[in-house]
Amino acid sequence: MSYTTLRVEEAGVVLYDYHLRRLGRDHAEFERFARGAAPGVYSISTGDGGFRSTRLAGSRLREGMPVRYRVSPVADRPGPFAKPAPPSEYDSVRQADVVTLLTSASGTELYEACVAALIGWDGSRFVCVPQDRPRVASVTEAAVREAFVTREAPLSRDEKLPLILVNAVKGPCRVDIPGRERFPDDAVSRLRQLLRSLTYRP
Repeated sequence: MSYTTLRVEEAGVVLYDYHLRRLGRDHAEFERFARGAAPGVYSISTGDGGFRSTRLAGSRLREGMPVRYRVSPVADRPGPFAKPAPPSEYDSVRQADVVTLLTSASGTELYEACVAALIGWDGSRFVCVPQDRPRVASVTEAAVREAFVTREAPLSRDEKLPLILVNAVKGPCRVDIPGRERFPDDAVSRLRQLLRSLTYRP
């Protein structure tokens, strides 16, 4: 089974092509869904049960949320890997009104958040987690990598490099990470413009 979570706006599905790539099949069904879906948040699954779409309440993320740290429940798994459908290992590290940043077994390196990818900013480029780190293959991160000149580097828990959370439902989201510099407005605007440019309705 393939699974994704997405946002539909009046203009269409945000990151349409990337969700299509993630699902990998049932293109005609996805196109029919995207053509007629009302604005909102949806989960999509394909597999033996066919194409299924479910309306969801919305994003777990909001600007300024506090964070906590936990060792990643998939720290021993090669990454990146396909987004798992619920229930999954990630349920054990999610808590209402808090974002969990997932770390290496040592707790020193950040891999992702419990519901989003992590992207840094070094003053001129977006900084992405090295490709081999254990984490979900993020459609938003993939779009950033393809649209911009990025840099790969481990994200240390103790450095001041600005970080932002990104996913296909919320887009870029600044949360309250103590000790970090603020992710700059201009870089946030670049991310938002990218998502607008990749929104499509057949």
